Parts: sequence; C-alpha cells; structure tokens
Amino acid sequence: MTIIPIGNYGVLKGKAKDDIEGQGKSPHFNILVSNQEKFRVAFNVKSQVEPSTLLYYVDDNFDHPLLKYLQQLPRGFKELESKAGGVALDFIRGNMFDTSRMRLLPFDVPGPDNDLNELVQKYVKRSMDMPSSMIYAFGQRWGPEKDKSDEFFGFLPGNGIHDIHMNQGNAPAWKKDDGPWQDGGLIFHYPDENRWVAMFTVFQSQCLHTDDITGHRISEACDMPAADGRVRILAALVNPIGPDRGLESITIINITSQPIDLKGWSLADSAKKKAPLSGILKAGQTMTFSVSGTAIELPNDGGIITLLDNKGLKVHGVSYTAKDAAKEGWTVVF
Repeated sequence: MTIIPIGNYGVLKGKAKDDIEGQGKSPHFNILVSNQEKFRVAFNVKSQVEPSTLLYYVDDNFDHPLLKYLQQLPRGFKELESKAGGVALDFIRGNMFDTSRMRLLPFDVPGPDNDLNELVQKYVKRSMDMPSSMIYAFGQRWGPEKDKSDEFFGFLPGNGIHDIHMNQGNAPAWKKDDGPWQDGGLIFHYPDENRWVAMFTVFQSQCLHTDDITGHRISEACDMPAADGRVRILAALVNPIGPDRGLESITIINITSQPIDLKGWSLADSAKKKAPLSGILKAGQTMTFSVSGTAIELPNDGGIITLLDNKGLKVHGVSYTAKDAAKEGWTVVF
C-alpha cells in the first residue's frame, strides 16, 4: 500500500538564477530555477507552529546512493513514486543523515551569516556563480497556473515546488499531509568542486518515529531519538570475491554496558526487505550475520542497511555507494 497524501511529489532539477529571502508571518526563502520553463522553489525557513525555529542539517560533502539517480535526470520536474528503492526521500528510512546532528537556527537574526535565510543563500549563491552547477529540490509541485504570474519573480505561468522539508510525523493539524517516502530537501551539485551539498529541515513539532504505512507519528516514541545507536552497524562485506549470494555479511556491535537480546530485531535493505536477527549480544561484543541474498540484498552499486529493534524502531542506519563497494573482497567500514 502506497500513501501519497501531499500529491504531485517529485524532484525539480535546474539552474538557480535568482533568490529572495523569506520574511513575514510564514516566511519562505524563494529561489528562481530556470529550465525550458521557470519554477519558484519555496523553502520554509520558519514554522507556523510553535516552537517556530526549524531544525536543520547541512552535509557539505553529501555522499549517498541516491546521487547515482540524480545525475541521470533530465532538467525539469519529475514526479516520483513514494516508495523505497527509488529516488524519493525519506529522512529516517533512507538513512539520509544522522538526525542527532541537527541544530536549531532562527530564520532572521541581525548580523551576517547567523540565520537560516543566510545559510540557504550561501549555497544558492554558490550554485548561481558556478555555470555547471545544478540544484535539486524535492517536494510538492504546484501549477502551472496559466492565468497567474508568480508573485515573487513575475514569470507566467506561475509554477513551483514547496513542502521542502520532512513531510511525516506532523502535528495533528497537518496529519493529513503525512506519508513515508515523500520528504523534501535541497541538494546542490558543484561539479567544479567535485562535491554535493545536501540541506534538510524538520519542524520541532514533528516526530521522527513514524508509521511505515501512514507516516503518522508514533506518539510513544516521539521523545526518543530517531536512532539511539545502542547497537551500531559496524561494517559490511557487500562485494565478496566470487559470487555475492551467501558470501555477503553485516557486522554489528553493542556499544552499551549491558547485554542485548536480539530476538525480534531485524536488518533491512534499500527495498525495506527484512532479515530477522537472534542471539544475545554482550556488552562491547560484535556479531557478524551472513546475508543469504533471499531475505535482504546488498547491491554493489550502492545501498542502505538499517537496524530495527523488536518494536520496529530504527536503532542505526548506514549507506554505501558504488565507490565504497568497488574493491572486491574488501569490507566497507561505517
């Protein structure tokens, strides 16, 4: 069952041409993206729900198996299916970043380089200054509005993309917008610097643990971190010498001071297929599990691995790319 509450979910690829800082009661940082048609990217810099300051995370050297798909996309908007294993974003299930590293940042503070408007602008300006640079905006499309000019940049027809933030685990008033695999975000490609930059935001009113089907908040887990890391995925052999099937493996470690019973725990892959775990993992102990290739798969062109506890809540997650798996017989260490 696939839930797509926000509708018209997808990714816009294009060249950033102009920007306007967010102001007012519901401020959005606006970016003009030009291809054969023009779009406005409306990026929230403040929440309508208190506390209004957003949580943000920027990865200045973003590396994720998702990138192999982005470069292949043509310019313009591409509607995406909200499911695992594709291009759609899900902050938690897709192991996009470590949510414990998110920080609060007000949208408008006197002085230079100290608010969310200026942070977004820094990366947009860099993108505009580099002719070969591309911006990728994930969210919900609106338009084209044939008889209505864009209210910020004046182009006709009005056209754009918004909801460029986490789109699940919402407060009750926005519960109807919940859904897995439909999160928004900004990703910048700077080819001249051989790097990607990703920016993700979450409202403080949102819950990081959500239902796999509906994307609704799991209320009893809202005070828990998105991944507590008490057991961590330490390494994986994803490209063994010879045939992969039956020779791949994943190693985990208990970093706590107490033994942990793994009954009911599981490992999940990019397609969210699961392999059950068992055994007692002593304090400080590592345990290596063979991957049969039937329950979960570790493709050599990149993937994700997620560790779930006996309640189905994420404990730890990692990702690896084709480059990480290129050396046959070498173990990828996370």
